[in-house]
Amino acid sequence: MLVLTRKLGESIAIDDHIKIRVVQIKGKQVRLGIEAPKETKIHREEVYLAIQDANKASVNVSSDQTRSISKMLKPEPKS
Repeated sequence: MLVLTRKLGESIAIDDHIKIRVVQIKGKQVRLGIEAPKETKIHREEVYLAIQDANKASVNVSSDQTRSISKMLKPEPKS
């Protein structure tokens, strides 16, 4: 792990496309601004872990559940 010290307004560059800037320091909280390409996914860690858990759970869906969901999504035939 790389540990850096930055002051308000200072930045960290990652590769050529990502910049992290300290935008506010308030008590024990630090607010960071992140500049990155739109296709770069950026999440708070707890959100990222929740997404991973949801993805893992979706892999364990049974064939019967998949069929029932598929039936619900199909439009009803016109009469």
